[in-house]
Amino acid sequence: MSHPDIVIVGGGIAGASLGAELAAHARVVLLEMEDRAGYHATGRSVAFWEESYGGAVVQPLTTASGPLLSAPDPDFHDGSFLSPRGTLHIGRAGDERHRDALMAEFAGKVVLEPVDPAALVPGLRPDWTIGVMEASCQDIDVAALHQAYLRQFRRRGGEVRLATQLLSARIEGGGWRVETPDGVIDCAVLVNAAGAWADDVARACGVAPIGMAPLRRTVVQLRVPSMPSADLPLIMDLAGQFYFKPEGQGRIWLTPHDEAPSPPCDAAPEELAVAQAIARFEEAVDWPIARVEHKWAGLRSFAPDRAPVYGFDPDAPGFFWFAGQGGFGIQTAPAAALLAAALVRGDAVPESVAGIDSAAYSPTRFR
Repeated sequence: MSHPDIVIVGGGIAGASLGAELAAHARVVLLEMEDRAGYHATGRSVAFWEESYGGAVVQPLTTASGPLLSAPDPDFHDGSFLSPRGTLHIGRAGDERHRDALMAEFAGKVVLEPVDPAALVPGLRPDWTIGVMEASCQDIDVAALHQAYLRQFRRRGGEVRLATQLLSARIEGGGWRVETPDGVIDCAVLVNAAGAWADDVARACGVAPIGMAPLRRTVVQLRVPSMPSADLPLIMDLAGQFYFKPEGQGRIWLTPHDEAPSPPCDAAPEELAVAQAIARFEEAVDWPIARVEHKWAGLRSFAPDRAPVYGFDPDAPGFFWFAGQGGFGIQTAPAAALLAAALVRGDAVPESVAGIDSAAYSPTRFR
């Protein structure tokens, strides 16, 4: 496809989901600089669908995505992407303010129930006396979701070009001329879905960056044979120092909830963050750790106000931002893609996302 209508830069969940929606109405090429799509943040995600995650500005996108993830169109995917989990937010003396802020922020929007955490988590250390249950939280099959979007994109005529980096781009002849190692691509609309590289892509296109901040998140897989059940809820510290969740029998995925500034890169875990994660886990429960089985890191990228950025740049005609999706890009993917596709096309938004105010995510707030 030498003259597509739209070029999307980035093949993670952002680019794949938006591409799948746009390919039904336009000729779309997706450029992915790695040998496989989703190599960075998407492929390293410990994703769950949790309505309170990301704050009140993200919650409408998450809530609208829930039905689309649990009961997708059979032509898109056979069965649900979600499985039951639940979140137990826990705290110690002094964390009452965090509990109260959580309850107040989502009052009337998300069902949050005060509970006794010790009754729900055998082995929880006795100083963890504060509990809030968010029963609606569910695990997401990230790989299945990402592959479903790529499959739908290709089925609708979209073209994926792997190992193809955008070198530069410029406005020419009423559209965009995109330079790649394999040659030039002319298009009307250029979508920046490059995650941690979003500002770099903007600069390469002569567009002012927004100030995206890639932040490293560390994850550790632990073998914990005495963990009481694989069906325990996601355990999230109200003070934001850790969370962990079962990953099958006798294993957990654990993070110290770190947000270390990083340049865009192939992120790797740092030993200090791994040690912090284990120390915080041992402060929470008395389950002995048999061994560290795996550790990794990914970059979660945020705009300065930590809200996602969806929309055309007001100073660069035809340049569309679809970035700044932090750690919530997967749980919001269906709604975000529907909303952004309507903005790209200039159409009315579908009914499933009609109640979401797209102005809250516009790049014009930074210009």
